[in-house]
Amino acid sequence: MEKIKIGYSPCPNDTFIFDALVHGKIDTEGLEFEVHHADVEELNRLAFAGELPICKLSYHAFAHLWKDYQLLRAGSALGNNCGPLLVGARPFGAAEVAGAKIAIPGQHTTANFLLSFAFPGAQNRQEYLFSDIEGAVLGGQVDLGLLIHENRFTYAQRGLHKVMDLGQHWEEQTGLPIPLGGIAVRRDLPEELKQKIGRLLRKSVEYAFAHPRASAEYVAEHAQEMDAEVCQLHINLYVTENSIDFGPKGEAAIAQLMQSLGIQADLPLWVAI
Repeated sequence: MEKIKIGYSPCPNDTFIFDALVHGKIDTEGLEFEVHHADVEELNRLAFAGELPICKLSYHAFAHLWKDYQLLRAGSALGNNCGPLLVGARPFGAAEVAGAKIAIPGQHTTANFLLSFAFPGAQNRQEYLFSDIEGAVLGGQVDLGLLIHENRFTYAQRGLHKVMDLGQHWEEQTGLPIPLGGIAVRRDLPEELKQKIGRLLRKSVEYAFAHPRASAEYVAEHAQEMDAEVCQLHINLYVTENSIDFGPKGEAAIAQLMQSLGIQADLPLWVAI
C-alpha cells in the first residue's frame, strides 16, 4: 500500500465525505490515507507551506496557491443560501461596518474574501478560531463577527443579530454559487496519481450519499459537542450534488472569485478526469 497524507477539517461535512475513503469502505486502489484534522485556516497555512499533498482549502486560499496546487472536481462545498454571516451583539447598520472591529476566521478563508467583496472599507479585522468568534462578539472583544460552519445555526439562540448574509450578497451580485472550499492536490504529484485520488474521492462522496448513516460514528466522533440535528443540518447544507463534481457553475464561481482578486491563471486549475 502506498501511504499519502491528507488534510481536512473535523467538521461534519468533511468527515461525511471522507469516511469511505479513509476507512476502506471503497476500493482505494492501493492507496492508504494518513489523515490530519485541522480547522480551515490551519489547513490553508499548511498548504501555503506545501506540507500536505492532498488538502481541503478555502477557495480564497486556492486563488493564491494555484501555481502549487490543483483542484479535484469532487469534494467541494459550493453554497446556495449558506454563506458566512456577519453578526453583532446588537443590530448594526451596513453604514457602521467600515468602522467596526471584526473577528474573522482567518485571512485566507473565503469568508474573509466575501467580507471584502461586500465591505471593502472594513479593514479593522482580527483573526480568531472560527468556533471562538461568537464568544468574542458576546464578550465585547470585537464589534462584529464573521460566522461559518455550524455557528450559523446557533447565533440567534445566543442573542446575536445578523447584519448581512455575505453569501447571499455574493449570489445576488454574481448569480453564482458561493465557492467556499474545495479539495486540492499538489501540482507536482504524478498526473496518474492525481487522477486516481480524484476518482477515489468521487467514489467516497457517492458512497456517502448512497449510505448516509455509514459515517455517523466518524462524524459524531469529531463533531465535539455538536447536537446530532445540527450535524445533519450542517451536512445537508454543505454536501450537495456539487460535491460529486463542481460542474460548470462551480468552474464559473471559482473563475469569478479569482477575477475579483485580479488573479489570472495560465495553468489548468483542476485535475482532468
